[in-house]
Amino acid sequence: MALGKETIQLKRKSFENEALPHMDALFRTALRMTKNDKDAEDLVQEAIVKAYRFWDKFEPGSNCRAWLFKIMTNIFINEYRSKSRSPVAVNVDEIDDNFLIGQLASDVNMEDPEKQLFAKVFDDDVKKAIENLPDDFRVVIILSFLEGFSYQEIAEIADLQLGTVKSRLHRGRKLLQKELYDYAIKNGYIKDLK
Repeated sequence: MALGKETIQLKRKSFENEALPHMDALFRTALRMTKNDKDAEDLVQEAIVKAYRFWDKFEPGSNCRAWLFKIMTNIFINEYRSKSRSPVAVNVDEIDDNFLIGQLASDVNMEDPEKQLFAKVFDDDVKKAIENLPDDFRVVIILSFLEGFSYQEIAEIADLQLGTVKSRLHRGRKLLQKELYDYAIKNGYIKDLK
């Protein structure tokens, strides 16, 4: 019986050391996914409970953060799918790929003007623009821009094909560029070309 207690204590200690440091990042992302404090708390709690229950399946030394995000993202996607069986149709074909980015890239030395814009201007307008994205696009945008996961990691977390991740990021970027155009003009990041 003592061995059982010791095993439980080791599991709990291991979980606390590996998983719990990622709680802030999980909540931050859950809040952007759900757009609601209470739902975000519920989502994180459900993800942490599930992660603890399946802690024996986690491979020590692997990417715990990505593993936790995969659990949370799957819970979110499954909840979303159960609430709405028909995804939102969005036509982004008419938006130029460089709608906003081309305006920002006047400095040829700028490596990634899109990430630079988000790093500079992540305020309520930008948060609202991200929140207004359809769920499929919002999830990959959050995981890429805000949490810094690679395309491959996002594919594994969201259980998507790599090409689907790239496509959703591309389309999500286009939607954000269009949504943030007026914001960028208003705040002097670009000049109005109209």
